[in-house]
Amino acid sequence: MIIVKVTYTVKAEFVQENQENIKIFMNDFKNLNSNEFRYNAYLCNDGKTFVHLSHYQNEMIQSTLLEVPSFKSFQEQRDASGLEGSPEIVVMEPVAFSHEIV
Repeated sequence: MIIVKVTYTVKAEFVQENQENIKIFMNDFKNLNSNEFRYNAYLCNDGKTFVHLSHYQNEMIQSTLLEVPSFKSFQEQRDASGLEGSPEIVVMEPVAFSHEIV
C-alpha cells in the first residue's frame, strides 16, 4: 500500500477555484469505480491550506490516477496560481486501520 499526504497553501483569491477543480477531478476519480484507492481532500481552518490524503493499493493505480486529465489540469492550475511556499509531500507507512481502506 502507498499512502501519500500533500499539503499546500493557495492565495485567498484562488481558494474557491481550487475547490471547484478538486471537485472536478474527484468526480472523475469516482467514475473509475475502483476499490484500489481512496483519495480525500481537506481544507484547513486557515481557509487556504489544503491537505490531500491518498491511499493506493499499488503503483499501477497511483500512476493511473496521476494521468487523469482533470487531475493534471488541477495540478497545473494550482501551481500556476502562485502557491504560498512549496507543497509538502509526505509518504507514510501504514501502522493500523479501524477498517480496511483498500
